[in-house]
Amino acid sequence: MEQSEYNRYKTEIYRIGWRLQYRAKKIRRREHGFDREFPAPSFTELSDNKVAVEQILRTLSSYERTILQKIYLEGLSEAEVAHQFNITQQGVNKCKRKLLQNLSQTANF
Repeated sequence: MEQSEYNRYKTEIYRIGWRLQYRAKKIRRREHGFDREFPAPSFTELSDNKVAVEQILRTLSSYERTILQKIYLEGLSEAEVAHQFNITQQGVNKCKRKLLQNLSQTANF
């Protein structure tokens, strides 16, 4: 009788392990669904994107452009930008979120 219980538990543990592996595989496939390489964008795609971004950025005031430039291009933190403009970090964050939302809506038409 001991052997049959052992085999039953062994079989159940094997099934549990198989289920865990199966679930992990499903999750990996869902999270990493792109196994192929994407082609590099062509010169015309890059230049078209650059022109579109420049046109969208022209709609901003110089103050707004400066905030985005300092945060994203120069890599400064919101606190550092706030210190330079003598405003609060929350003010910079609010301005940044508003700008990104407006730019997103403009870019998506």
